[in-house]
Amino acid sequence: MLLLKDAMAAPRGALVARLVRGLGAPPQARGLAGPEPQGGGGSADTYDVVVVGAGILGLAAARALLLRRPRLRVLVLEKEAGVARHQTGHNSGVIHSGIYYTPGSLKARLCVRGAGLLYAYCDQRGLPYRRCGKLVVAVRRSELPRLRALYERGQQNQVPGLRLLPPPDIRAREPHCRGLLALECPSTGIVDYTRVAAAFAEDFRESGGSLLTGFEVSSMQLAAARPEAPVVLSSAGGAHVRARFVVSCAGLHSDRVAQLSGCSPEPAIVPFRGDYLLLRPDRTHLVRGNIYPVPNPEFPFLGVHFTPRMDGSVWLGPNAVLAFKREGYGLLDFSARDTWDALRNSGLLRLVLRHTSFGLAEMYRAFFLPATIRQLQEFIPEIRAEDVVRGPSGVRAQALDSSGNLVEDFVFDGGAGALGARVLHVRNAPSPAATASLAIAEEIAQEVERRFQL
Repeated sequence: MLLLKDAMAAPRGALVARLVRGLGAPPQARGLAGPEPQGGGGSADTYDVVVVGAGILGLAAARALLLRRPRLRVLVLEKEAGVARHQTGHNSGVIHSGIYYTPGSLKARLCVRGAGLLYAYCDQRGLPYRRCGKLVVAVRRSELPRLRALYERGQQNQVPGLRLLPPPDIRAREPHCRGLLALECPSTGIVDYTRVAAAFAEDFRESGGSLLTGFEVSSMQLAAARPEAPVVLSSAGGAHVRARFVVSCAGLHSDRVAQLSGCSPEPAIVPFRGDYLLLRPDRTHLVRGNIYPVPNPEFPFLGVHFTPRMDGSVWLGPNAVLAFKREGYGLLDFSARDTWDALRNSGLLRLVLRHTSFGLAEMYRAFFLPATIRQLQEFIPEIRAEDVVRGPSGVRAQALDSSGNLVEDFVFDGGAGALGARVLHVRNAPSPAATASLAIAEEIAQEVERRFQL
């Protein structure tokens, strides 16, 4: 795995203390050092494109840009000390097949294509994965019509190898699982997305790209002194970089970065935390592949499921509860700013009122473990409370409109005015964004070329 050096924000008057750069001369030798930005107190390096965010999507997009346009000077900015620290690093690791998404949507098209690209990339780079498949299992008769509809949707989305399994075939596939009917998705797999993101970063650097960590973008403005690279991105520590164009893949902070460039505050990001349980090592034999419930269209999330991991562990969950901190992975983590931003969102109030019973049930299960165990026992009756321990958590950046609807599809957005016209924002990229990262990156690179006439 690639080890990336830290690059903390430099003191005022200097841009970079430690800049992780691809092969080639240092920035001064390449003529990239620029004069002070207008109104600033430090020097700024200049790039054709700056990508904000070094999660798997930002790294994939930066990599794709350099593969298509190798002469571009591209920089990735990341506020943390390394890559893939948030959604990518807290991902369940599933390579999704594409059965859930509305036919014709970006999610449907890019998930199916992205899964194929990801498997091929892992083969090419020697990254380990397991194509362990998935069963979506109906445990009630009322779920059977929805399961068959899911099968039809998967076929419309051209997901390969789908078939419906009766109970004997379910037991042959998953000996400890019980159900009335299951949809088998053999193209579903698992991978360590932090390793994939590190490989993307390595590809990017070897293509001549630069990665600067410890740089949290606090402002974005136009400076007329350098019309060839007029966008100045500044950090709270007084560091600056200049760019002709900007691509924001800011994940949990995508709405805030969008507003820095004068773009619309909608869709707003509302963070939802998902808490996992872990099967004890001596009980992981109960699960061979991914086991999922039939999704209920009345509720906004998929429900608890069984997920094997590349390290041999098995994750159970997650639930879905409002997070009171955008990067809050603990049960009681709290940020006054993040909580206020969520609670003042009129769309969230409408969502809560529409799904009050679901939300209360999820909160109850978050604190009361036996309630989650009972859900899991519907699929694997042998599971007992003593078989599980509390595991990791993740926070999902879910875009929400003012009517209280979860924004289901991927959203790419620009802005009005001179600054907004130079920025492309990825406003909504929840699951299956990691699966689809290479396909989404193709779309971003094509849109950057079209929009900015590169």
